[in-house]
Amino acid sequence: MNILIIDGQGGRLGRKLLESIRKTCPDANITAVGTNSMATEYMLSAGCANQLATGENAVIVACRAAQIIVGPFGIATADAMMGEITPAMANAVASSPAYRVLIPMNLCNTYVAGVTKGSAATLEDAVNHIRALMEKNG
Repeated sequence: MNILIIDGQGGRLGRKLLESIRKTCPDANITAVGTNSMATEYMLSAGCANQLATGENAVIVACRAAQIIVGPFGIATADAMMGEITPAMANAVASSPAYRVLIPMNLCNTYVAGVTKGSAATLEDAVNHIRALMEKNG
């Protein structure tokens, strides 16, 4: 199963996702794409991605091959993450045939009702859902 993790800003969520998914789904082919070099470098330091890349075109290309796309809710919203998510990136995520697992975040002038800021339970729920998808799809 090809899993794409997209993150921006400092890459903290992306790294946590990368480590958790690798631990839970050791056979997954995981690509991590940062919207900036700092996010990519922080995910790289986890040492458990199969591939890493940076930038708009990397997001667009990786969305074509992904079966599961995971990241903060903003990756499907143009101009999110303080402008790091370009309209082309958001469109690539939203129009991809991949299954999307979006982590709700109350940041950058967006409020997602019912979300507790910084909830570890949200991350755990996302990783458990990805594991169930992998088990279901063999």
